[in-house]
Amino acid sequence: MAQKFPSLGYFRNGLPYNRSGHGPNPLLIFQGLMFENKPQPGMTFGYGFLEKAYTLYAVLRKPGLPQGYTLKDMTDDYAGMIRQEFGGPVDVIGVSTGGSLAQHFAADHPDLLRRLVIHSSAHALGEAGKRAQLEIGHLALQGRVVQAWQSMIGFVLPRTGIWKLLSPLLAWAAARLLTLGGTPDLSDLVVTIEAEDQHAFKNRLSEISAPTLVIAGVDDPFYSPALFRETAAGIPNARLVLFEKMRHPATGKRFEREVLVFLKEE
Repeated sequence: MAQKFPSLGYFRNGLPYNRSGHGPNPLLIFQGLMFENKPQPGMTFGYGFLEKAYTLYAVLRKPGLPQGYTLKDMTDDYAGMIRQEFGGPVDVIGVSTGGSLAQHFAADHPDLLRRLVIHSSAHALGEAGKRAQLEIGHLALQGRVVQAWQSMIGFVLPRTGIWKLLSPLLAWAAARLLTLGGTPDLSDLVVTIEAEDQHAFKNRLSEISAPTLVIAGVDDPFYSPALFRETAAGIPNARLVLFEKMRHPATGKRFEREVLVFLKEE
């Protein structure tokens, strides 16, 4: 049975989370790249279709990450939390950077995982995705918060047709809105970007034994279709679903249907 933690808070080992839903079983979302590791509303956005069947916990990395902290270190934090708070295997969705972490988690802690969804993530970032994240990290190191947000949002938005004109304006406006509340501490963002820059998991994919769904959009700017296919091919009996003309992260009714079907399978 899912425990009833407050809707926002920290687990006992310091990992921040956002809880939603009222289903009998817990489902953990290893959240993607965020500018601050702190509890915040909206982290379960896009997963509302799961709230009847599950209690969702969107979990970030702990705040105050030391320099040199690796994806494995972050994964071990997740494992410690799950043992302490849930006591056994749970379903996990790893989205984007959270998908990189979920691969480590699945290989290193198979006893804590029931089913895994790798959502818009792969065994490595694509070259364009790596460059984009390193640019964001560089801006963050300089304390240029607005520009870092603008760079991230602009990279995710389309850049064809009318979007070629609209995307820079939308990215600038969104970045301004997101920084109205003050200047955040971006040190955790920088550490996480540096850790994911080293993510190269292709040779360990075969160690993942849990039933796995790899699901993403063909036009994802952080990864290529080839990377998604290699990820699914490397995991024993993994299922691959790719959506045409979809970017990052994959969303929509077709995405929801595929995830629900996969999670409900025996």
